[in-house]
Amino acid sequence: MVEIQKPKSKPIYVTKPYLPPLNEFTKASQNIWESRILTNMGPYHQELEKQLTEYLDVPYISLFSNGTLALYTALKVLKLDKSNIITTPFSFLATTHVIKLVNSNPIFTDINSKDCCMDMKSLSNTINVYTKAILPVHVYGNSCDVEEISRLAKYHNLKVIYDAAHCFAPNNKILRSGDLSILSFHATKIFNTLEGGAIISHDLEMKEKIDSFRSFGISKHSLIPEIGFNAKMNELQALVGVLNLKDMPEIISARKECSEFYNDHLSKEVDIIPSSNYSYYPICLDNRDEVYNYLRENNIYARRYFYPLISNLPPYKDIVTAKECNLPVANEIAKKILCLPLYPELTQDEQERVIELVLEKNQKKKIWRLAKRSSISLE
Repeated sequence: MVEIQKPKSKPIYVTKPYLPPLNEFTKASQNIWESRILTNMGPYHQELEKQLTEYLDVPYISLFSNGTLALYTALKVLKLDKSNIITTPFSFLATTHVIKLVNSNPIFTDINSKDCCMDMKSLSNTINVYTKAILPVHVYGNSCDVEEISRLAKYHNLKVIYDAAHCFAPNNKILRSGDLSILSFHATKIFNTLEGGAIISHDLEMKEKIDSFRSFGISKHSLIPEIGFNAKMNELQALVGVLNLKDMPEIISARKECSEFYNDHLSKEVDIIPSSNYSYYPICLDNRDEVYNYLRENNIYARRYFYPLISNLPPYKDIVTAKECNLPVANEIAKKILCLPLYPELTQDEQERVIELVLEKNQKKKIWRLAKRSSISLE
């Protein structure tokens, strides 16, 4: 007898990039076709910088073709080549890769279990006479302890560059912290320009340095005071950003609603890591990989953000040698973290499907633990 297989349900991915209505994009893009201005800080580029400065309530912003180039530029303009830079291994690869790309040394410090941001005691113990800068990460949009980092940086005369890739939100005060803050506008982020990124700076002189570096070192006076890079955002990216930005209230509201629905059904069953701007929905599970694989078997593609730890990857394993760099919390969370699907178009039916499978597999784990403690057979 031939077994009839049930068709697989529609896949649910960890995110789905928001795009503006196609008719709006098509209509607005006619200006690009008519002007033939495709790059070099054209009208949409200038408009997006202006609108983002107002929306985020920051002094200055410089747009980039992606967040990695923005982070690379930040280290270059602050002259942090060949330096020891303290950062966290609980982040995306780019955070640490750029440190190596400027011939500097990443020094890892641990995170705290509350919000997965840099642990202040571990940071304080890691700073030494060779340290030149700190590169903290605002994980899941949650703010690091910017006041304590500022105090330590001032005391030890250190530069501070915040990886704020997750931190897009209106009037976000934490973006005004440190020497520079970096945003990512990658397709997976809460606000996207297809690819893209930005550096937030605090004075015009620094913005001009950043803008010069992202354009081969050419200054606004057509001088080339130093070598630069090509990292400019093009007009099509900027146009997507302008159109997406006007929809941000609805986008954030929808993500908040999805997050609260998860909270209502999961808060008593699993450990939830907060995400202050609803950019992610991270949970911690003792049987994370079991749940992760079970979801995939059912066409649900959650992600283990961030696993493995950067410090456990081959290019960085030799860095973690000092006693204070054992990273117990980061290693523990990396084994448990799982980010569930979250995006504006996610339906409650789809969320219920995710929740049901998570609880089903997690409940089996609880029953097994209870049986083990009570010596009760599950057969």
